[in-house]
Formats: sequence, C-alpha cells, structure tokens
Amino acid sequence: MNTAIRAGLVAVLLLAATPLLARPLDRAAVMAALPKLEELARKAVAEGAVPGIGIAVVHRDELVFLKGFGLREAGKPGVVDGDTVFQIASASKPVSATVVAALVGRGIVQWESRIADLDPGFQLFEPYPTAQLTVRDLFAHRSGLPGSAGNDLEDIGYSREEVLHRLRLVPPSSSFRAGYAYSNAGITEGAIAAAKPTGKPWEDVAEQLLFGPLGMSATSYRTADFLARSNRSELHIKLDGAWAAKIKRDPSVQAPAGAVSSSPRDLARWMRLVLAGGSFDGQRLIAAEALAATHVPLMARGSNPLTGGASFYGLGWNVEFGRHGLSWGHAGAFSVGGRTLVTLYPESDIGIVILTNAFPTGLPEGLADSFFDLAFDGAIAKDWTAGWDRLYAGLFGPAIAAARQLYAAPPVPATPALPDAAYLGTYANDYAGSAAVWAGPGGLTLAVGPGGARVYPLRHFDRDLFLYFPDAEMPDKPSAIRFAIRPDGKAASINIESLDDNGLGTLRRLD
Repeated sequence: MNTAIRAGLVAVLLLAATPLLARPLDRAAVMAALPKLEELARKAVAEGAVPGIGIAVVHRDELVFLKGFGLREAGKPGVVDGDTVFQIASASKPVSATVVAALVGRGIVQWESRIADLDPGFQLFEPYPTAQLTVRDLFAHRSGLPGSAGNDLEDIGYSREEVLHRLRLVPPSSSFRAGYAYSNAGITEGAIAAAKPTGKPWEDVAEQLLFGPLGMSATSYRTADFLARSNRSELHIKLDGAWAAKIKRDPSVQAPAGAVSSSPRDLARWMRLVLAGGSFDGQRLIAAEALAATHVPLMARGSNPLTGGASFYGLGWNVEFGRHGLSWGHAGAFSVGGRTLVTLYPESDIGIVILTNAFPTGLPEGLADSFFDLAFDGAIAKDWTAGWDRLYAGLFGPAIAAARQLYAAPPVPATPALPDAAYLGTYANDYAGSAAVWAGPGGLTLAVGPGGARVYPLRHFDRDLFLYFPDAEMPDKPSAIRFAIRPDGKAASINIESLDDNGLGTLRRLD
C-alpha cells in the first residue's frame, strides 16, 4: 500500500472521529478570549519578541478582531495597524490553492489536469512522472521533486522560467506520489501551469479571480507592488542582540509559493471566503467542491512537534487533527526576517492570521495556540510561544553551528594552496550553468549565476579547498568550494557546496 493511500485511509478514520473532538464555540467565548490575545501581543512587542505584529480574527463570517502592534521598522516611527502590508512568505501557498480552486470551479482547469497538457515544456527527471504529473500532485508535494530543488538556482539569480526548466535535471527524492517533499518550485509550477489556459500571467489571474472580487486591494504577488506601499512592514533579523531591518527579499521567482504581500484586513476577507466554502457576502465566488478539494488530507506529515496532533498536507494547506478538532493552516517564514501564520477551525467557523516582521520567532504559533486555548477551554494550557521559539531557533542554528565547527580552523598542519593559476578558469554544468574563478587584489573570487550575477570572495582553508559565504539569509554560515586537480596541475572541476544539495554542484572546466 503506497504512502498516499495509507495516509488517505488514516485520514478517513480521523475524520470519522473529528465530531467527538470538535466542540461548539459560541461568540461569547471568542470575545472573551480577544482581550487576552491583545494583551499577549502587546507584551510580546514590549519585551522585544518582534518589532511588529498584525492580527485578524474572523468568526461566523465576521471580522471580530483587527489590530496592529509595534513598529513597521525598528527604530522608526511608523506603527503597524490592521492595514499594514507584510510579506507573508509560505502562507502564500494556501492563497494560491484558492486561486487554482477558482480556476477549477470555472472549468478552466481541473485538479487532475496533467501538467504535460497544460505546460508541455515542463519535465521531471523521469519520463513516467513527467507524463502523469497533475496540478494536484504538485500542490500536494508528491511529485518526487526534492524539497530544495530550484531554490539554489533562485539564490544565484536565475529567472522563474530557467529554474522551472532546469528541474528536469534534478533526480527525485522519492518515487512518484509515494513521498512528501515540501517544494517551493513544485507549487510554483503547479500554479503557473494551471493559469496557462487563461493566457494571462499568474499574478493577473490571482487579481482577476480572487483579490479583485474579494476587495483585497492591498494584496499582490508582485514585489514591486509591495515596495510601492507606504504602509508596509520591513523584514528584521537579530544583529548584536537587537532587531534590524538589513535585508530585502524578492520572492518573485517562486511567486505562487511565497510572494504574496497582504494586510491582516485583506487576509481576513480571504479567511471568511474559505470558511464559507467559497462564498463571500452572500455571493458564490468559488465552487464549493473545487475549494473543498484543497482540504482533503493527502500526504502524511507526522505529528505536530508541540501539540502532537496528526498532520497531513492537502493542496497548499496543512490539515491537522488536534486537541481542538480539525484545523486547516499554513505557516510562512523568510529567514531574512519574517514569520506568518494562518489557522482555521472550520467546524467552529473561526480563523486567525498573525503576521510578524522578524525571524527566528515562534510567536505566531504561540499566540494562535494561546488564543484557541482561551476560546475553546477558557485557559492557556502552557507557554506555547517558548516551545515554538525553541523549535524555530533550532531550524538554522544547528546547521550554522555545524558548518562553523567543520570549518572553524584549517587542519594542522594545513597544506598550502597551489599557485592561483591552477584554479583560474571557467567551469560549467547543465544545472548550475557557468562559474568563473578569477584572481583579484584580495585573492581568488568565484562568480556564479547568469552573467556572473553572484560574486563571492574565496578564503583558503586547506590545499584545494576554499571557503565562501553564499547565503544572504545566513551570512555567517560558511560553505566550501573544492577543486579537483588533474595531472598537469590545473583544476579539472570544482564542487560548489551550496549548489550540491541534490548532487548537481560539480562543474567541469571549459577552458
């Protein structure tokens, strides 16, 4: 029995049990929980947990809470309010699933439509998955694409078209439809392909079918639109113990997977639409069946790391069976400085969206879990934020620490490098394209990406191994470049560690 079928059977059993877990939630309980939610948010900002927070809560098709807390940018006077626009990162995925549901409801495409029919130029590594791959497969993260596929190409400056084209070179991480691997590139291709029959760009389709009809006037997939907003929040990371807005993030390459910018007010309208099964203010905007398909649990994800709830992935949505019953949700994060969360309890007709402008932090989950405890039980079960903070701090901390330790100091005695001439030259492979190594006043330099878009100084470590720092999101994490030397004393190839997650980081000398 394959993983998808087994997950579906487990989900059916859990769905059957859900009415026993779900409890009625009246308006009085919700309203009683809101002042405490506000108190927790104010306290978090006052204590420096994040510079700013935007929150919206909807219940029974009404907006019952809309507030902002703190600053849009640390050290500057602009305050967050309910109309402040945030970059919501991977919380974009359920928004994109809603857009595709609108296409499905209009008969323009189906969840079972094959990508080979919609976008014939797209290929996976193997012919059978390429021929059978559907929109549903990509939105459920079950295509076989490794989770990191394409992210490295985006990092070095390739366009969306080039990233998607080169996915055909990436070996699968699992058999087709048998494994779950969270893939930004996969969601992106699923959305782009679904929009192809319209003849319009994805960004225009989203505006026409979702943002416009819902009155989400502050919402867009275009980074340029976000930057044009005066009431927008910046991204923050910790520097010397203080939050600082130092790095920008343009996620346009993976727009359907991570480029939505929106306000709490706009996202409240979207939550109302989803909870109402595709209707808004008495008007049907999306066919109920098309939207309901996004919430069917398809791929098992294990358990929620803090609550223990059984967790699955639907189509752009996490589907969870936890202590308060069935929930739909999704988190988002930019490690350059943003954290977001949307959580809906459909049987209780309630939802919350929490947008923050800092990373790492578990505050969105902490606030949401605390609020739902208050609404359902009248008391907070535990310090959820502390637990989620530890989890998010651990996402990157160990990887950085391991790299630092590995490259903390050269071996003793270290082997000197060969003369610079041994390493200079141009190298290439079909996935990464070309890379050049040249000598400058400060030593060797590596240039990668289209037209040498990314340039990294190299620091000698030992013999033919050099270090560089390629990740703007983790600027203190070292990575390695290794030269393989041929008998004539020149490098035959280089292995670029940051491009080698899927074994595609070795480039051969061209000159």
